[in-house]
Amino acid sequence: MFENHPCFHSETRHRTARIHLPVAPKCNVQCNFCSRKYDCVNESRPGVTSIVLPPAQALTYLESAMEKIPDITVAGIAGPGDPLATPDETFQTLRLVRKRFPELILCLASNGMAISGFIDEIAGLNISHVTITLNAVDPQIGAKIYAWVRHGVRSFRGTEGAEILFRQQSEAVKLLKQKNITVKVNTIIIPGVNDHHIEAVARFCSENGVDVQNCIPLIPVPDTPFAGLPVLPPETVAALRKKAEQHVPQMSHCARCRADAAGLLGKENTAEIESLLRQAAVIKTTPNRPCIAAASMEGLFVNRHLGESPSLFVFKKEGETIVLNDERQTPPQGLGDRRWELLAETFRDCTAVLVSGCGKNPKQILEKSGLHVITMECLIAEALPFIFNGRELPKILLRESGRCGRGAGCTGTGGGCG
Repeated sequence: MFENHPCFHSETRHRTARIHLPVAPKCNVQCNFCSRKYDCVNESRPGVTSIVLPPAQALTYLESAMEKIPDITVAGIAGPGDPLATPDETFQTLRLVRKRFPELILCLASNGMAISGFIDEIAGLNISHVTITLNAVDPQIGAKIYAWVRHGVRSFRGTEGAEILFRQQSEAVKLLKQKNITVKVNTIIIPGVNDHHIEAVARFCSENGVDVQNCIPLIPVPDTPFAGLPVLPPETVAALRKKAEQHVPQMSHCARCRADAAGLLGKENTAEIESLLRQAAVIKTTPNRPCIAAASMEGLFVNRHLGESPSLFVFKKEGETIVLNDERQTPPQGLGDRRWELLAETFRDCTAVLVSGCGKNPKQILEKSGLHVITMECLIAEALPFIFNGRELPKILLRESGRCGRGAGCTGTGGGCG
């Protein structure tokens, strides 16, 4: 059950490695100890990644990483948000991984909010290990931990939100155990908030068949509501784990991994792995897809929403020169999803389409077909050389980017939520 998963077995961590694929940027719960930051190399905690990858590029990264780290036995998704807040990206990634590497253990780390709605997909992919972060079984305590909880299209706060979250977490544990899936519960020990409540969570774990509990001391994160809380001394953490151990087995070797962690547990990502991660994120043309399309009013700027574009300008590289190949009509409006399937077919020779905006559903359909959607507002000529030459797009050109924002002033501190 635990033997080949380093996060679930203390001895295994010395000889087997794991890799987290950072494909899930959004979350459906806001914890008062959590800050999800991208592009920060100085912090090592859940919620942090150097980059977020689309599913196909995540597989490319995994393939290259496994050549460098042959003892990887586990591929997991732990954020940087919640994997099931963006289920399409998560399950598309896991399907690709399962097909390419059928021998790998697959796992998820989630807050449990949405697991019950995807239990059949989880079981169908043989995701054998699931971690749920469960910090309170009393909604009065939970209300102090969570700023809001999103259930369906609504957000809930206070005890109402905490009650909904715990109900969903309880249902998740029950359904996972019915499917014979190994369940670990992460519990963040928050001084003055739930440190007196850890044994109650452990009793819940015992009564509901949880396989192991991981009690993690909070490391206060700057710019969060719990930033000013003290760091618990090791002896206090050990005493709380000992009490909890009376009810459920305890994990004590947690490394509080980043959402893009790769290698042996407790080891920082190497410069080589960081380089592979960034290389995988680079969108570049291929012999089968030598062109790039752009949504533009006049052929100079990326300044049109994809859904409002009657045509796209298509560019190609001839020798060292980038030229306008043609202007191609897009399928008419009113066809629903079929419009985007036809668009993917019409532009099947394109690696990417540059747009000023695009809806979630069209983006998913196009990217599943292999056509990357890049949201930006700039001169077309500014962006094209980067893609044609296989270089990372500068973030200043992109409309949607996530990064730490602290730069050299980053303190590198952080707590954990995964």
